[in-house]
Amino acid sequence: MPGWNDLTAALRRPSMQIALIVASAMFMQNLDSTIIVTALPAMAHSFATTESRVSEGITGYALAAAVCIPSSAWLADRIGTRTLFCGAIVLFTLASMACGLSHDFPAFIAARLVQGGSAAMMSPVGRLIVLRNTAKHEMMGTLSALVWPALLAPVIGPALGGFITEALNWRWIFYVNVPIGVLAMGLVLALIPNHKESERTAFDIRGFLLLALAVGCLSAGLDMLGGKHIEAWLAIGLLAAAGAAGYAALRHLASAPAPLIRLDVMRRPAFRVATLSGGGLTRAAISATPFLLPLMLELVYGLTPLQAGVLLLVYMLANLLMKTLTNPIIRRFGLRSVLIVNGAITAAGIAACAWISPQLPMALTVIILLFAGASRSMQFTAITFTTFAEVSAEERAPASVLSSLTQQISTAAGVASAALILNFSRLLRHGSALGALDFRVALTLMAALAVFGLIGYASLPKDTGAELSGRGRVAAS
Repeated sequence: MPGWNDLTAALRRPSMQIALIVASAMFMQNLDSTIIVTALPAMAHSFATTESRVSEGITGYALAAAVCIPSSAWLADRIGTRTLFCGAIVLFTLASMACGLSHDFPAFIAARLVQGGSAAMMSPVGRLIVLRNTAKHEMMGTLSALVWPALLAPVIGPALGGFITEALNWRWIFYVNVPIGVLAMGLVLALIPNHKESERTAFDIRGFLLLALAVGCLSAGLDMLGGKHIEAWLAIGLLAAAGAAGYAALRHLASAPAPLIRLDVMRRPAFRVATLSGGGLTRAAISATPFLLPLMLELVYGLTPLQAGVLLLVYMLANLLMKTLTNPIIRRFGLRSVLIVNGAITAAGIAACAWISPQLPMALTVIILLFAGASRSMQFTAITFTTFAEVSAEERAPASVLSSLTQQISTAAGVASAALILNFSRLLRHGSALGALDFRVALTLMAALAVFGLIGYASLPKDTGAELSGRGRVAAS
């Protein structure tokens, strides 16, 4: 069985083992950002407060993660990648236990902030560990392993949270992280080397404070725009403050002798396109879909959370199945072609989701979800490959931090934009509740956003990522 032999051979490679360990920890981190959504009513009852107040646990987690990400590369160089990654898992696990044990709301929020701050170290440092322990020709396989947490966690998080809350108790949403965290700690200490820089630089306090202010205001502003009760002027003020702080941060990082994050990697066309002009828009559009679909199925069409969850499992299954075909397709056609063609297919898949309804034959609904899920999976993977296609060894640390930061912002912007479109559509038709038309407008506009991302992909050279994907070797043979 050649396929099975290839799989076992890949799993024996140290680089793949490291990638799977890192991916497992990142999955735990990504899952915790969404899993509490369906448990909010039960948590509000436990804390004797409102659901909207408990939802601050979601925003606080995301805000803490965004603010702490910029310092991850400096800490990794100072204390070592394995030490920081393992320490982040320990802190995340302890904070998860504290969330479950919380008996009042302030204690819960404090634990969620610690959880988000420790999660901020997992994604960029984990990706850096993989990049530093992987040869260029093995990069496609190992980077593929890092994509599935971002693909699956947002889809299964709400359904899994609802199941655990009904079957056990909302506190078990956090307790399940304890055995996973303990296992991950053991594997990290046993298999991952500890890399640190011999040259030590002082911590760039000014750069950190400016970035923290910019990212914090941006995250808070986007969250406010995406909330049920939009406070427009406050949101605009926060976004304006984010823009001013961001501009000051970029000027400082460009001129400081030892900046918190070096911006040299932004000169790489592939990195710029993957994180901003192409990948940023695509990620925003794709991230809005798992947010919109369950809301549409439950609020408009009256499906139960379980029924909506089953349909989303089809979406998730397509993500998984596509993983086996993605790398061969990229090797055959090249990154640029896949990004453009599959990007257009991804946009069509998002638009097609707008027409899912109980009146649509179930077979056609399943086909649409499989189509949307499969194209989403391939696009995310291709964007990840493009991000690191031109990155040199010296640029891996800042590239990892900047890609994690832009990914977090793109995801938040996508969800906030979708929520904003829903509310505006409802107001324009003078509706008292969200309707099918509102979701169709939102999904169609998100699809249009994905189409705009194609412009960035088209600007890439045809041979982008040839060394990483092995396409050059295929053509030569």
